[in-house]
Amino acid sequence: MNAPLPPSLPARILRYIARELYMQVLIAVVLGILVGLVYPHFGKSLAPLGVGFIKLIQMIIAPIIFCTIVNGVASMGDLKRLGRVGFKTILYFEIVSTFALVIGLVVVNVLKPGAGFNIDASTLDPHVGQTFSAQAHSMNVTDFVLHIIPSTFFGAFATGELLQVLFVAILTAMALSGMGEAGKPALQAIESISKIFFGIIRIIVKAAPLGAFGAMAFTVGDYGVNSLNRLLIFMAEFYLTAGLFIVVVLGGVAHYCGFNIFRFLLYIKDELLLVVGTASSETALPGMLEKLERVGCPKATVGLVIPTGYSFNLDGTNIYMTMAAIFLAQATNTHLTLWHQLSLLLIAMISSKGACGVTGAGFVTLAATLTIVPEIPIASLALLVGIDRFMSDCRAVTNQIGNGVATIAISRWENEISKETLQANLRAGTEKSVAA
Repeated sequence: MNAPLPPSLPARILRYIARELYMQVLIAVVLGILVGLVYPHFGKSLAPLGVGFIKLIQMIIAPIIFCTIVNGVASMGDLKRLGRVGFKTILYFEIVSTFALVIGLVVVNVLKPGAGFNIDASTLDPHVGQTFSAQAHSMNVTDFVLHIIPSTFFGAFATGELLQVLFVAILTAMALSGMGEAGKPALQAIESISKIFFGIIRIIVKAAPLGAFGAMAFTVGDYGVNSLNRLLIFMAEFYLTAGLFIVVVLGGVAHYCGFNIFRFLLYIKDELLLVVGTASSETALPGMLEKLERVGCPKATVGLVIPTGYSFNLDGTNIYMTMAAIFLAQATNTHLTLWHQLSLLLIAMISSKGACGVTGAGFVTLAATLTIVPEIPIASLALLVGIDRFMSDCRAVTNQIGNGVATIAISRWENEISKETLQANLRAGTEKSVAA
């Protein structure tokens, strides 16, 4: 009896594409770019596809983060351990975030991408600056702290404010931990509910290629390639700086923890492509949670570090903030002394907290920083509007990688996973993902 013929190469390629979400997203991104270039008006009309997909994800993110944190924190049981892991997490976030801010500051001062623009801020559209300044007006330290407290318990879920959800979730988890055995039924119920939300996410994510196609078609159709002009240089330098940060800083952390940063990037490639397609790191949150648990990080640590990182460990946003602020100063011939730049660094360390991975949040956070640094004209924000969607991709990807590395680093710091186990799980995960 003749053995069945192996499938042809085209059939194998189609089967691979049908199986791998990241390939579907990648193809959708390329098609979206082509549609935006060839049929710009039609491309702009596809904006609802991208916006709708992100809204679907945002709809479910708040309850997922709540359930994940409550399960993670309450599962620790020992509040002393929770305090220890929480302290290490915040300490790590602050150190790495500061590195990101400093690297952005150094690179933009060395390369000077804004020099020679000679922009007169009075000729720019003041409406843009006023709009984003109004959105960021309340982002001072006092209002920031008070804003963390929601008006009602369920108000945090209604508004989708991640910091408020984090606050409510941590209080709930601590209360359940203090209840001991009496709190276990409630904890089990929350764990069961979380499975429902993850099931919803698995359904929504199937539409990711459609969302990525619409988002990229709109971006290229609306702004075009030619409209980027000299701003392309600044954008390229930002991408280069983010890549340098990933390879040197995060790569150094990864090496110290016993794994290779490039193997890790290959391991989470599906999530990274999803982020590129939507310019929002929130869309890849469920996948990151599952993959970090699969690599060997305890559920409790993953449930604490990843959601917290979405508000407190935004490496890409930090790099962007210092680079963009100094770029605008250079472009408008605004002289900043060393003291001004150090003050900007300190302000950015505060204002960057809470800028979650939603598309455009980094731009609003930049506006918040500029409202506190009056030397840089707020109207100069108009220079960056056209390229912010492209910058948002890089910000979100860098944020995502940073939070993934942070979770593994905390797990290694807590001796929750050995170097050998981590390497074996990463190797197995990447080999499985690239197998035809």
